[in-house]
Amino acid sequence: MIALSLAEIAGITGGRQYDIPDPDRTVTGPVVIDSRQVEPGGLFAAFAGEHVDGHDYAHRAVEAGAVAVLAARPVGVPAIVVDDVVRALGALARAVAERIGATAVALTGSVGKTSTKDLIGQLLGALGPTVCPAGNLNNEIGLPLTALRATEDTRYLVLEMGARGIGHIRYLTELTPPRIGLVLNVGTAHLGEFGGREQIAVAKGELVESLPAAAEGGVAVLNADDPLVRAMSSRTKARVLLFGEAADADIRAENVRLTATGQPSFTLHTPTGCGEVTMRLYGEHHVSNALAAAAVAHELGMPVTEIAAALGGAGQLSRWRMEVTERPDGVTIVNDAYNANPESMRAALRALVAMGDAARAKGGRTWAVLGKMAELGEESLAEHDAVGRLAVRLNVSKLVAVGDREAAWLRMGAYNEGSWGEESVHVSDVQAAIDLLRSELRPGDVVLVKASRSVGLEKVAEQLLAGEGEVAGR
Repeated sequence: MIALSLAEIAGITGGRQYDIPDPDRTVTGPVVIDSRQVEPGGLFAAFAGEHVDGHDYAHRAVEAGAVAVLAARPVGVPAIVVDDVVRALGALARAVAERIGATAVALTGSVGKTSTKDLIGQLLGALGPTVCPAGNLNNEIGLPLTALRATEDTRYLVLEMGARGIGHIRYLTELTPPRIGLVLNVGTAHLGEFGGREQIAVAKGELVESLPAAAEGGVAVLNADDPLVRAMSSRTKARVLLFGEAADADIRAENVRLTATGQPSFTLHTPTGCGEVTMRLYGEHHVSNALAAAAVAHELGMPVTEIAAALGGAGQLSRWRMEVTERPDGVTIVNDAYNANPESMRAALRALVAMGDAARAKGGRTWAVLGKMAELGEESLAEHDAVGRLAVRLNVSKLVAVGDREAAWLRMGAYNEGSWGEESVHVSDVQAAIDLLRSELRPGDVVLVKASRSVGLEKVAEQLLAGEGEVAGR
């Protein structure tokens, strides 16, 4: 964070100073919400959560080097006390963003936000000092924490924006007004909360509505292949830049294919030239993510040859998103267990099948270990049934549905599609899945693990790798 005195922070947040002997003392370190992450010179923001109250850890934070605590009440150590810690954190982020003057790039979408911001961060890092979210810090707490990592040297500030209702993204854009806004897609994630894709589009479109006019440098980067996103061009005063596989996309991909190991390859077309790209990431769905990142980099002046090279060298930075690891015995584990919705589930299954083509030549099988997709509302049964059916249509060797009701729907879909034998099975919990896989996996098998975060299927991948060693972590 840029250096700010406690007096300045109190002024920005409208807070009252308690137990502060020197108001001119400066905060120079990061702002954190976990006392275990405090660094000397930092600021600890205390939140009262459902299970843990950060105020109880104020003393520990100061002992670890925090200059003060941003809190909702006095805590017996140097503190700036505010009425609302979330709002105060946002005000602080807004003040820092205004002072540093970095180009803010914000992105949203139903699927692929985290993977795409990782790509953007890696591309823009080649152009200058870049701050990018760690993990999926995309809400009213996470976004300010990202912005507050910026310093006077920061040239690009990449911001991921999520929404669970109308007005959420509008609020985030007020904290750190973006010059470039990217909308990836409008899918069915959080369908139960919004009530329909059209309402999701309303919420996502708040990003492009917030952008400056074209004459002031505002740019809306929109997915030409998604009709609901393409239609957002009428909701913005910014210049529109289209990406996708559509013929009229400004940044587009042609000759899209997958390597024998499931990595996407394509020809990248931009208004200034073309380049060949073969990615290290797995799955054809990353083509759209790569085009989105390429559009942002192109807009900020990166030559197409450098964009293509950077996309080819970019790795997966966030955990449990198509993490591919091969065990010494030749079994490959694909850990994509961070989250799931119908779009990402379909993409992961297709990636599994592409990776399995090489495995089948060696006698290996493809395993889809799947669990609940949350927040689908009335569409939940139909969507789980459809994923089970797709696994059969794609000729996945083994479907393991893990959990209760939704897992039963996955298995039902597979059964109704023609999986009547051992090709699909429903198990009650994570441990049952681990036991089954440990007893049946053989060299050459490829195992995909995917579900919504609440299911905890990452434990399946971790246990299958525990004690096995890694010969080829990719």
